[in-house]
Amino acid sequence: MITWVIKHSGSLSLFSKFAVLILVSISWFCLEFFSVTLANITNTRFLRDPETLVSSNGIFKVGFFSPNKSTNRYVGIWYNVSMDSDALEVVWVANRNSPLNDTSGWLMISDDGNLQLLNQENKSFWSTNVSLPTNNNSVVALLQDTGNLVLLSNNVIIWGSFEHLTDSFLPWPALTIHKDVRENPLLQSWKNASDPSSGQFKLGRLPRNLPDFFTVKDDKPYWRTGPWNGYQFLGIPSYFSVVSTGFSIIDKHDGTLQLGYSVENPSILERFVLSYDGHLVQKRWLLRSRKSEVVWRSMESECEVYEKCGQFGSCDPNNSPICSCLKGFEPRNKDQWSKGIWSSGCVRKISLKCGNTGEREDGFLVLKHVKVPDFPYWLPSQGQDDCEKMCLENCVCLAHAFYAGIGCMMWNVSLIDIQQFSANGADLFIRLAHSELEIQTKGKSDAQGSEEGSHHQGENGRRKLIITVIVISCITVLVVFLYYLWRWLNRRYAKIARKRDIKWPIANYRAGANVRQAEIEDLPLFTFEELVAATNNFSGTNKLGQGGFGPVYKGKLQDGQEVAVKRLSKASGQGQQEFMNEVVVISKLQHINLVRLLGCCVEEDEKLLVYEYMPNKSLDAFLFDHNSEIHLDWKKRFHIIKGISRGLLYLHRDSRLKIIHRDLKASNILLDDDLNPKISDFGMARIFGRKQNQANTLRVVGTYGYMSPEYAMEGLFSEKSDVFSFGVLLLEIVSSKKNSKFLEDESLSLLTYVWKLWNANDVLPLIDPKIFDPRFEVEILRCIKLGLLCVQEFPEDRPSISALVSMLDSNEVTELPSPKQPCFTLRKLCSVDEGSQSGQQQVSLNYASLTVISGR
Repeated sequence: MITWVIKHSGSLSLFSKFAVLILVSISWFCLEFFSVTLANITNTRFLRDPETLVSSNGIFKVGFFSPNKSTNRYVGIWYNVSMDSDALEVVWVANRNSPLNDTSGWLMISDDGNLQLLNQENKSFWSTNVSLPTNNNSVVALLQDTGNLVLLSNNVIIWGSFEHLTDSFLPWPALTIHKDVRENPLLQSWKNASDPSSGQFKLGRLPRNLPDFFTVKDDKPYWRTGPWNGYQFLGIPSYFSVVSTGFSIIDKHDGTLQLGYSVENPSILERFVLSYDGHLVQKRWLLRSRKSEVVWRSMESECEVYEKCGQFGSCDPNNSPICSCLKGFEPRNKDQWSKGIWSSGCVRKISLKCGNTGEREDGFLVLKHVKVPDFPYWLPSQGQDDCEKMCLENCVCLAHAFYAGIGCMMWNVSLIDIQQFSANGADLFIRLAHSELEIQTKGKSDAQGSEEGSHHQGENGRRKLIITVIVISCITVLVVFLYYLWRWLNRRYAKIARKRDIKWPIANYRAGANVRQAEIEDLPLFTFEELVAATNNFSGTNKLGQGGFGPVYKGKLQDGQEVAVKRLSKASGQGQQEFMNEVVVISKLQHINLVRLLGCCVEEDEKLLVYEYMPNKSLDAFLFDHNSEIHLDWKKRFHIIKGISRGLLYLHRDSRLKIIHRDLKASNILLDDDLNPKISDFGMARIFGRKQNQANTLRVVGTYGYMSPEYAMEGLFSEKSDVFSFGVLLLEIVSSKKNSKFLEDESLSLLTYVWKLWNANDVLPLIDPKIFDPRFEVEILRCIKLGLLCVQEFPEDRPSISALVSMLDSNEVTELPSPKQPCFTLRKLCSVDEGSQSGQQQVSLNYASLTVISGR
């Protein structure tokens, strides 16, 4: 066009020619970049980068895009709801493993009728690759309202993107699911948040008798739904108890399933996506509010990891430890089991007697509300009684279960991947020897009378049992009545005392000054006199340390128990909010790697917290005090690292409350007699809702050097904020150097130093010489790499704590993703003085450790 204008403008002056040329160039530019929406792709109409193709309902769009922080170009489908390229909700990618490196790509109908992606050199990067008739003039590609990109020949669909899914599954009437996910996955994750190429996680089926789905990692089972009973998967009852599935599954009995997925409300855009860290996530986009939300996600608990507790083990996220052997079984390797390594599983205590004449018959013990084991043998036509009889007559049968909609299930080889639920699930009947059943029932058969015993003795036993139950019930009712009577009198007379301006000692002891009684009534309470006596009147010789909250003293209660007493200082920058936060949060948490709160005291203006005493004080005393007589070798340090990660996993995923700690650092890791780590100081912690991923605060608290960038600069915090702090702590444990006070080789911080060594492929100078051992070199290098992954600048790049726990158990370094440059490597860390001079209260005044004074 520009050449034509120059050719036909001979009569114009040079200036006029130049003006016309400019106008035509601008018009051509606008035509190319602002009129870029096509209706379809034909033999004569191509889709060039950055043009797009939009569905007729305007919900879906297909075109060229670059993932966040990537310059590669891909053809994909996304929701047409955001103008921000970094926030695209991409649901399908064509050339996921063959990206273009520039914007010269174009999508066209090739000569053989296939939809093909080419660059300016006509190099093919992707094609539908289907056989078509000779006459291809009628072939058209368009984007349907469902988000399915289809290729039509004479209005007949000959290819569709829904038949070649990537990482997302949108509502669709019917999809064919093959029997082996390793060869025919339904979904395959992205490699990472910025790379849509095929990742290590796949979702689909494995060869089983019953319809169920698996996530596999490197072709090994990683997560399992449990069998389908016609309306739900037995292995994930918590999800289906709150969400309508919209699923329909038909077993075609030819090695394939037909899967359907529907959503009733068309104004809600839903999809399932297999994330790059192995979570199956249900996402929902609300058109009216234009917001995306996570409805459900797998792997919320460590118990959901496939075969977490080994053979004949059961996993319960509400217990500590989470793994236990099934009744009638014991750990195969007790030493490993006591260390929290459960993969070896369990073995039977007493052998089965099946087929041995003269022996009493085996029986079954029921486990209620469980995720049934993998590898079931299916007998659909059998009832409950027939199922038990058939299992009992078969000497290789280990357990059976019956569930409506499925029928009879039996297990003949092993029992693996069992999880205990609080409700729903199925009842599993485990086969045990008769003598083992007598042990498990603790003499129940004797109370009911043996078959050889007299009827009279049986009746006497039942009478004694009834009388015992009645007496215990009466005593229980009396105790409960007296307790509530005491509470009623306490509240009644405390109110009268306030009106008459007199002291009521019980109310004063219970509530204290400005503290809500309801929030501490379930916590053991100490009187102020008890704690004065226990600490020898808060003697200076008993003082363990000083923090922002106030001084901490060692004490001994009347029963001889040693405790640590933290007393709120009147000069403290903290007050009732932090005190109540710590009481409410930590009193509801129970885990081996969390410090235990024994009670509190609230009287007048005094507020005190009573903890279990940690004789080895805190981790920073061993890491940064070079005069310490006790030396931590690598095995002990790695044990501490894994303990901290398990404590964080419990806070983020496994506890009843979802807790973000916000102040994780070496001084807040206490060590018991055996150097087991315990996370402490929950004064700054925040409780999250189960579906909440991020929160914002105007009051930034924490410790410089440990705070994530999004929290320090914008007040945004999430699970990934704690992951950042854990990464800094991990690098400090390896190097025995403190991040906020590190200066070496002209580096400004420990993170800068580690990153320089990593880029130079020489991280050995980072490792504390006192702990280096060639036997553990791979393990130490893996921890350094994990530390760098945790301190990456963007939260989405950091691994989740559940992924970190799995990575720590791995034996390879190369399988981990490559870390990106950490934040704060180009700027100097602020000190406490700098923070105070700026006039912003961004430094926590909460000193939670039981060590010597250490400024932040």
